[in-house]
Amino acid sequence: FKGRTTIPPLLNTTSNNLFLTFQTDMSISGAGFHLEYTGLDSCPEPQTPSNGVKVGDRYFVGDVVSFHCEQGYTLKGSAYITCMPGPVRRWNYPAPLCLAECGGFLSDLNGVILSPGFPGNYPSGLDCNWTVKLPVGFGIHLQFLNFSTEAVHDYLEVRSGTLDSGSVIDRFSGPLVPESFFSTTHETSFFFHSDYSQNKPGFHITYEAYELQRCPDPRPFRNGVVIGSDFGVGMTISFQCLPGYTLLGEASLTCLHGISRNWNHPVPRCEALCGGNITALNGTIYSPGHPADYPNLKDCIWSIRVPPGNGIHVNFTVLNTEPIYDYITIWDGPDQTSPQIGQFSGSSPQEAVSSTSNHILLKFHSDFSTSGFFVLRYHGEQNHPQFSFLIHDGLVLL
Repeated sequence: FKGRTTIPPLLNTTSNNLFLTFQTDMSISGAGFHLEYTGLDSCPEPQTPSNGVKVGDRYFVGDVVSFHCEQGYTLKGSAYITCMPGPVRRWNYPAPLCLAECGGFLSDLNGVILSPGFPGNYPSGLDCNWTVKLPVGFGIHLQFLNFSTEAVHDYLEVRSGTLDSGSVIDRFSGPLVPESFFSTTHETSFFFHSDYSQNKPGFHITYEAYELQRCPDPRPFRNGVVIGSDFGVGMTISFQCLPGYTLLGEASLTCLHGISRNWNHPVPRCEALCGGNITALNGTIYSPGHPADYPNLKDCIWSIRVPPGNGIHVNFTVLNTEPIYDYITIWDGPDQTSPQIGQFSGSSPQEAVSSTSNHILLKFHSDFSTSGFFVLRYHGEQNHPQFSFLIHDGLVLL
C-alpha cells in the first residue's frame, strides 16, 4: 500500500506464512501504520468414510486430502477435497462416502463382491448384476466370508459366463455360508434378487484369479503338422496333412472352458485313403493305411486329372505287394475302357510310366492273404506336339 491515507480493508492470507516489507525514501515522513493480525483456524479435520481410507494430515488453506475405499465399496463424492481460503475455513467438497452398490464390473485378478448396503441389511426389491471378467485363460476361486438372505425368496445366482448365456453354477439362499468353489471360465456373472419382505445382512464374497490348465498337447501328429503351440483356454490350433494323406475330422480346434480342459472336437487324423479324386499338378499316392501295411480285400480307385495340354508321369517310389495277386493297374484315360498303360505287382523296381492324356485312372486290388505297401509319385508334364516332315530337293517340309 503506497501513499495511502485511508485505512485499507481487512485482508486474509491463504497461507500460514505472511511477509511484510516497509520501505521509506529520503524525503517526506508520515504517521506510519499500526497493524494487528489474528491467526485463522485450519479447515476442520474431514471425517474418514466408513470402509474407506483418508490420505493427508494437513488441513491448512490449499492443502489437499484424498480418499479411497476398501475393496467391494464404491466412492460416492469427490476423491479429493481442498481447504479453501476465507473468513471461515472450509473444504471445497464434503467428505465422500464408501458404499456397497447394487452390481458392478470387476476386472482385477482379485476382488470383493458385497451385497448392497453391507455390512447393513440390503434393501428390498433389488435385482443386481455383477460381472467378473478376466483375461482368457483364467478362472476364479470364490470364497464366502458372510452370507445371510431370506430363504428361498432372496437369492444369489452364480453363472459361468454371461448372465444371458452362461450356465448356472449354483443358487444360494438362506442363513448358511456356502463352501468355496471354482468358476472355470474367464467371465463369471452374479445375480442377486431381493423381494419386498424381509431384509438380511446379505453377503461378503472374495475372489482370486487362477490360471486354468491347458488342453492336451495333440503332438506328435502322425502324418501331418500342428499349426500353433498355445494350448491354453480359448486358443485355436489347426492341422495340415503331409502330401498324400487326407485330414479326417475338424481342421481347427479350440480349447474349451470347463472343469477339465478339452478341445471342442476330437483331434483329427491324417490317413492314406483307399482311392480318391486328385486334381493337383503333382502329388503322392500311398497304399491304404500307410505307413502300415494295406488291408486285405481292397479295391481302391484314384482318378488323377491335371490341366489340359499335360500328360501324367508316374514314378514307383516304393512297390512291395504280393506278386500277381495284389496289383496296381493304370489306364491312360478317365475309366477302365481307356487304353491300359500297364499292371504292376511284386517288389521288383519298376520303370516310370507316362500317359498321353491329362486324365488317368489308377486301381489297386488286394486279395485275402499277404499284405504290403506302395508309394507312387506323379507330376504333370507338358505334351509336345508331334510333327511329320518330308525332304524335297534338299529342303525339310513340315
